[in-house]
Amino acid sequence: MKSILQDEDRCFLCGSYDWTETHHIFGGNPNRRISEENGFKVRLCHWCHNEPPDGVHHNRTRDLWLKRVCQIEYEKTHSREEFISLIGKSYL
Repeated sequence: MKSILQDEDRCFLCGSYDWTETHHIFGGNPNRRISEENGFKVRLCHWCHNEPPDGVHHNRTRDLWLKRVCQIEYEKTHSREEFISLIGKSYL
């Protein structure tokens, strides 16, 4: 998996190696494709990914935090304008 945030197959949030799944940080069309092409994704355990109340698909605070962390990492090598041209807005 190509990710700008991690190299390991472990949960980005809790560190678990169990039952990890790919999470596209910016989902939906066309953002899922953009996430895939630019490495805007992380591995999450099933619980941090999909289970309420803390899974990112159920917890807006965690979802926004991942978007901010991703944007910060991307802007280490690209401009904010480049990020906005890809995603359509800034999360910072």
